[in-house]
Amino acid sequence: MLHDIYIWLYNHYIEVIGTLFGLLYIFFSIKQNVWCWPVGLVSSIIYVVVFFSSKFYADMGLQFYYVFISIYGWYNWIYGVNTKHTKTLEVTNSSLKLGLILFVINAILFVFISIILVNFTDSEIPYWDAFTTAASIIATWMLAKKKIEHWIIWIIVDAVSLGLYIYKGLYATVVLFAVYTVLAFIGYLEWKKSLKKT
Repeated sequence: MLHDIYIWLYNHYIEVIGTLFGLLYIFFSIKQNVWCWPVGLVSSIIYVVVFFSSKFYADMGLQFYYVFISIYGWYNWIYGVNTKHTKTLEVTNSSLKLGLILFVINAILFVFISIILVNFTDSEIPYWDAFTTAASIIATWMLAKKKIEHWIIWIIVDAVSLGLYIYKGLYATVVLFAVYTVLAFIGYLEWKKSLKKT
């Protein structure tokens, strides 16, 4: 049994390392700690390799986006102050107008990504892959802006992703996304406390 675990860890060490960095990323996100961005950057680079080898091409492409949004979020959390009374970016609600704009952008991204996956890759689950990828792009941008509703999107995306990774046998990533789903609930509640203080 221990030998089997050792062999599995040896064969999946890159995925395990990416999982550990992913857990640190979500922990720092919940705490509104700017370190979530450099840690997330490392996790994203690792998961480019993991998703490429598993033929999750949209998720692999998403990791490239995460690299750039991590740099943007890092900068925005330090310098993107939204009031004159604080030195850091505060948690805010999304307006109805912003919500509608993001919904339309999400729909466009979903269609675009689906067309690419169906016509130009051997993805086994193109529409689900496109769904989680499009929603993740939106949610990560909202995280960079500290919009509390991003946690609701993550709850949905993480739960769906959990099923997809079970299907593909990425068990370390299954653990990560099971924890992500729970932590997204916790993150929402924690950020809600912060929202009430402002």
